[in-house]
Amino acid sequence: MGYNEMNTAKKGDRQLEFKGLMGGLYRLCEWIMRLSVVNVLWFVFSFPIFYLGLVGLVSAQSAGLKAMIPSFALAAVISPFLLFPATGAMFSVARKWVLGDEDVPLFKTFLRGYKENYLQSMKGGLIFLLFGIVMYSNYWYYSQQSGSIQWLAFLFAALSVFLFAALFHYFSIMVHFHMKFWQIVRNAILISFGYPLTSVALVVVNFTIFFVSVSLYQFVFLILFFCRQRRRRIFFLEFPTHFCAAAGEARGAHGETIRRTTDR
Repeated sequence: MGYNEMNTAKKGDRQLEFKGLMGGLYRLCEWIMRLSVVNVLWFVFSFPIFYLGLVGLVSAQSAGLKAMIPSFALAAVISPFLLFPATGAMFSVARKWVLGDEDVPLFKTFLRGYKENYLQSMKGGLIFLLFGIVMYSNYWYYSQQSGSIQWLAFLFAALSVFLFAALFHYFSIMVHFHMKFWQIVRNAILISFGYPLTSVALVVVNFTIFFVSVSLYQFVFLILFFCRQRRRRIFFLEFPTHFCAAAGEARGAHGETIRRTTDR
């Protein structure tokens, strides 16, 4: 049997694998494996953040809510250097899947995305952490006031929702386009406020999963494993349309669209 015949036979066997009930089960197991591997990598690269969060939760159960503040504060401070680059790497893998490259090597793609996007992920983490501190400080200050000025607390709470959604837009733009840092931040915020329903829905989904994870503590890893990456894929399906409509395409000096070219 020649090479072409062997190749044709292999393609035919692969097509047969995905037909019927067994084919569906095979695809399901294949995606469970992919999601699990990527989320394990994301967890490992962000391990200190989760460890500090766990310490904070344990401290809160034994000594009250104030006992978790030091652990959570330290986790927030180091998150731009660990959690945000790992999340950017996860988005780079999700982008490959959405673009049709489902058989991409997971560890290699994750590690390459981590290295290539580390600086912008870290800078984005610092900026959005600063945004979060400003929003929370203003919310806390105005919530302690009396009279009509107290309503400003709700304004800052609403702004926090859109900034949280802008964080996800930031990662999507970062891994999909070649842009300068402040261009990414500006376009992420523009999309977040330009599509309020999508932004609110994104935040609601994330906080719902977080609430269920905390409420059903014994199932927290199961929920995170099978929901986090699926949300990335759904979000990426809507991202190109939103970006082109709200912010326009990024263009270089000669007018060409600048996209990520690391699809190798």
